[in-house]
Amino acid sequence: MPDGSALLRQPAAPARAEAPLACLLSAAHPPTDVRVVGKEGAALAAAGWRVLHLCPGGPEGSPEGSPGAPAMHEGVAIRTYRRAGGWRGRLANIPALARLAAASGAAVLHASEPDAWLAALLAARRSGARVVLDVHEHYPSRLDPRLPAALRPLGRAAIRWACRRMALRADAVVVAKDGLDGDFATPDRIVPVRNYATATPVTPREHQPGPLTLVHLGALGRARGAMEMLDALALCPEGTRLSLIGRFTDGSGPDFAARATALGLTAGVEQHGWMPHAAALEQAARADIGLVLFQPGVENHRLALPHKLFDCMLAGLPVIAPAFAEEVAAVIREAGCGLLVDTADPAAIAAAVASLADPARRAELGGRGRAAALGRFGWAAEAERLVGLYRRLAPLGCATK
Repeated sequence: MPDGSALLRQPAAPARAEAPLACLLSAAHPPTDVRVVGKEGAALAAAGWRVLHLCPGGPEGSPEGSPGAPAMHEGVAIRTYRRAGGWRGRLANIPALARLAAASGAAVLHASEPDAWLAALLAARRSGARVVLDVHEHYPSRLDPRLPAALRPLGRAAIRWACRRMALRADAVVVAKDGLDGDFATPDRIVPVRNYATATPVTPREHQPGPLTLVHLGALGRARGAMEMLDALALCPEGTRLSLIGRFTDGSGPDFAARATALGLTAGVEQHGWMPHAAALEQAARADIGLVLFQPGVENHRLALPHKLFDCMLAGLPVIAPAFAEEVAAVIREAGCGLLVDTADPAAIAAAVASLADPARRAELGGRGRAAALGRFGWAAEAERLVGLYRRLAPLGCATK
């Protein structure tokens, strides 16, 4: 398996200064993750830094649906390691990940999950590297499903305390969306690098009359509205189709298939599985309406700012999304690119689909979304903010180890 290890074998005293190495440290993200590599790593590489993504790979370490790791992606070298599955495997892996991070010789360790944060902080004690914590989710609520309701406030308080302790030892805290910085008592170190749209080339949808195709991109499961999609599809006019680009990540695939059969919808559901980002965008652009159907009751859904939203906007599709999801709803309202509904109500979803039957209306909303994804909600300004942080932490032209 290619591992990008050449970046780890730098001469002790180079004849000339080399660009500093930024090591993107992942405990769970796949080798070519859209945010970690396709956005952040690519932006740093384009600006002149050497970039390595140190991430899980192989039969035990590969996140579900990830392809084999390439040697390079978007200018970022990929080095994979193996770890056992599940949360126990992740916890047991922290010391080994810290050793790998310290051995990389990186000037900056940029970690993308709480266990990777801890590994980066441990590694920095040995190597002297600067540490960036990248915050993708509302972590204090992650234990909510595993705890009785009475214990959830205590669980959130404990995780928030740990987040703040680690943030105090880091050089910067990058947040992927608004609403996450409150868990880190370090306002002077917070750097917003929002998960906005990269200008990936795609031929936008040319909306036509006829039966509609609904599309959902990314991870699938009950909490992401998989069953509500089917129930809504059953209420839509005959000929309406559902296109799924991604994989089930919660084990509910067989239940989904059984429900589709019971509703007589099997022929109307197309499952494409995992696809590379550019190919997924082109496939999405063959549909008519994008679906973002996070279900209520999950704090990370309220604060979500998913790739799938911006992918649908780039593809020129109007989006049906949850009214309770504050970040998503704010984007859709400002861009005027879709409809906000109660995503727990299949009838409300089906009514939104019916209201988008007119191709002229779909084209208008889709056009607004695409313009917003290429402008106001584009990645360029976020990338520049990240690059500005790195210019302070590891200026180009400095000698490296």
